[in-house]
Amino acid sequence: MAEPPEIRIGTAEREDAMKRLSDHFAAGRLSVAEFDERSGVVAAALTRGDLERVFTDLPEPVAEKSVPAQRESRFGAHWRDRVMPVVPIIALILFFVTHQWWMFLLIPLAGAVLYGGGNPGQRRDRRDRRRQRRLDRGSED
Repeated sequence: MAEPPEIRIGTAEREDAMKRLSDHFAAGRLSVAEFDERSGVVAAALTRGDLERVFTDLPEPVAEKSVPAQRESRFGAHWRDRVMPVVPIIALILFFVTHQWWMFLLIPLAGAVLYGGGNPGQRRDRRDRRRQRRLDRGSED
């Protein structure tokens, strides 16, 4: 059951309405003057009915195509950023334990191992973009 339009609104509802209004403006459905006028109404709105009147002639927002979320590891997406600061400490401990200066070479080695491989998805995206450009050039001929 829909809530009555006389229900009072708060700042969060006004901000959401301004975002929706900005999206309609960015899509070209509103002129600058219409956007300014409707923004003033949204800023002064006290009830849901006040907000509904602003959007009566605008289409409902379309749900964007959802992209399946990538599975994150238990340590989060940026685990490399958490591991790398620990590597110099480990190298220092190993230096004092083994008395071997080359333990400090573990620091750049760890950086190369952690960050050197890059993101395989980026390479695939780049390859797909190149392939698409070639196809686009071929269709222009």
